[in-house]
Amino acid sequence: MSVKVISEHISSVGSWMGVSVHVWIVAGEDGVTLVDTGMFWMAGPILKEIERTGKGPLRRIVLTHAHSDHVGGLKRILKKYNVPVYMHAAEIPYAEGDLPYPGKTKAFKYVEKGILQPLDERLSGVLSPIGGLEPHLTPGHSPGHVVYYHAADRVLLAGDLFNAKKGRLQQPRFTPDPELALKSGSIVRRLDPERVEVCHGGTVYRPAGQMDDLEIEDAARKLAAERERNRKAKKKKGKA
Repeated sequence: MSVKVISEHISSVGSWMGVSVHVWIVAGEDGVTLVDTGMFWMAGPILKEIERTGKGPLRRIVLTHAHSDHVGGLKRILKKYNVPVYMHAAEIPYAEGDLPYPGKTKAFKYVEKGILQPLDERLSGVLSPIGGLEPHLTPGHSPGHVVYYHAADRVLLAGDLFNAKKGRLQQPRFTPDPELALKSGSIVRRLDPERVEVCHGGTVYRPAGQMDDLEIEDAARKLAAERERNRKAKKKKGKA
């Protein structure tokens, strides 16, 4: 288990399960906001780090989405801190087991009903700030995936919007709609954060400049896949 200072207001708690898993502790004027809860075994270290920071009690939990490596520690953390838990309204039916995630045939209950509250959404469709963070809907990896931007520190807490390796953005693994996820990823151009923190991977600095590369790589993969389909179709036709 590792703890890292990200910026003036943000630290991360990380674990390893073949890939890195990170959650974020955000200090605000009224206390602490926790972004995601990681795997179930991360709950203890997360609670210890919240106490160690001395930035005040945990006031709320905000979730990027409901996959098990993001909500696994939730139940244990709520036993110590009875705080509200927020998620985008579009994600809640999948989190509570009413709908199967895209690409899955069966629904699964990741969070018990009655725990989750929808993030506040204005009439304009913009999500309201919470705990010093700006939530932004970024679907693709999941229907209601949300990233959280700390404008004062210029840090984007991106969940599974991206993966990262050696300081470079990568498209997220196990994503049913990679095209939509890539489109959602363009938010880094609009926000232009100084750094992006992802659940699976390390820090990426000035990520806006990397979006062109991601889009070029995606176009190349699509072209290669199309050529392979055409090759197989041509081979099949020749055997007919």
